[in-house]
Amino acid sequence: MSFSDSISRVAATAGLPRLRWPEARPAYIGITLLLTALLTASFALSIRDWTVMSYIALPLAALSGAWISGGAATALIGLAQSRARPVPPPAGWVPEGQTAILITFCKEDPAPVARYLADLSASLGHAGLDCRTRIFVLSDTPAGELAEREAAALADLHGDGRIQYRRRAENTGRKPGNIADWLHHYGDAFDYMLVMDADSRMSASRIRRMIRQMELRPRTGLLQAGMALIPGQSRFGKHQRTAVRLMSHNFGRGMAAWAGRSSNYWGHNAILRVTAFREAAHLPVLPGEAPFGGPVLSHDFIEAAWIRRAGWAVELDPDMAGSAEDGPQTLDEFHKRDRRWCQGNMQHIGMLATPGLHPISRLHLASGALSYLAAPIWLVLVVLIATGAVPVAGAIPFALVAAVLLAPKICALAGWLRSAGTSRRRLVILRASLGELILSTVIAPIMMIRQTASVGSILLGRDCGWKSNTAARLRLPRGMPEAAAGAALLALALQTDGGATLWLAPLILPLLAAPLIVRALDAQPA
Repeated sequence: MSFSDSISRVAATAGLPRLRWPEARPAYIGITLLLTALLTASFALSIRDWTVMSYIALPLAALSGAWISGGAATALIGLAQSRARPVPPPAGWVPEGQTAILITFCKEDPAPVARYLADLSASLGHAGLDCRTRIFVLSDTPAGELAEREAAALADLHGDGRIQYRRRAENTGRKPGNIADWLHHYGDAFDYMLVMDADSRMSASRIRRMIRQMELRPRTGLLQAGMALIPGQSRFGKHQRTAVRLMSHNFGRGMAAWAGRSSNYWGHNAILRVTAFREAAHLPVLPGEAPFGGPVLSHDFIEAAWIRRAGWAVELDPDMAGSAEDGPQTLDEFHKRDRRWCQGNMQHIGMLATPGLHPISRLHLASGALSYLAAPIWLVLVVLIATGAVPVAGAIPFALVAAVLLAPKICALAGWLRSAGTSRRRLVILRASLGELILSTVIAPIMMIRQTASVGSILLGRDCGWKSNTAARLRLPRGMPEAAAGAALLALALQTDGGATLWLAPLILPLLAAPLIVRALDAQPA
């Protein structure tokens, strides 16, 4: 029996019971707490001398342990779910309600969107939805040459009535403001609105199935679709797509199971009941000035929480078929977007105590903030241990952390091998998973440094908002800040007894090589 056959048989005979959300939620909480306690206890038992820094490090270790334990618990629950095939609507089924398909648009290249909308409009007709759907392009592109190109690219579709194109003169409230403006003028004519970004893609069959799901569940206010990535052009883009394809199936099933009717919203590729959105999704303006005050940047999490608070269900359909989005093709593009998300998620900290929120909604908000706070927490722990400020003996804590970090990847691999039909397909899956693991390990320290810098800039009061930064500032060569951070960590590690240098090598070496890694990832493969 080959190695891949052995792993496949273990995956197929794992014997994990299928869990639905009433059972999955206690399982998620229990697994998360158990793993967090195990990681925290192992760290505490490995500390040789309880200094002041040791007492500071312990709660930080517990927080980071809780973050990665939640991911492992989600993956384990996902593995326990059966991979059910989606059920299409019956042949000849026509929705009772009207659905608006909203394409939000701002300063994007209009040509690909116009081609997609032409294909989508024709596909909606073939699916029998042409009389029950209408496409709206909601543009916030400022007046100028790009706006003229946009209007010209969409003129043919707009002229024959297949889509409604409207561009606001003022970008008040950004995307939420544009959707609110559409609701005011057109919302009364529609039962559902399916929200997409300019780089989103959904098939007519998936849209048809989502409308059917909404009509079968009259108390569902929002249904979020799982998403694949459009094929990337750069090595980094291809890596992201591979990672999403490998990981998201299993992770999405796990999240859908434990979140149940209190899931989340990712801002696009989702269908919303107009009545529910109108009742609940009035975005607050946070007190004080940005970055923590002012308009909410990560509005999607808040809209989901507010809809759930109003008594409507918010659900996740983790199936990725017929639903995709484009991703950043370079690390700099990724970081630019990630910096805005970081500020938006940090704003959520001040909204955790909002009265009436469902506990799972609060968990989503806290997890979003912790996903960025985890980077500086990890870095502080690394520095404290590397310098000997927190003397740690033994490799057990590090081995446990590695095991919990690898759990989502192992669960995803097991799920794929369980469904693989041939030995050749199993080998392809193993090769792709190994490549993704290696590249993710190499990229992770670079991401940690960049996210730490993002959190630091927010704590210092710097607002990135959604505006372009045109101020002149010193720009170092790509990867040099990360290389400098790696050199500083190496210097700290060498000042200890030498043992720290060895276990910090997987962190330090990618940072030192960051200029080469960034250049290689941003390039398009031949």
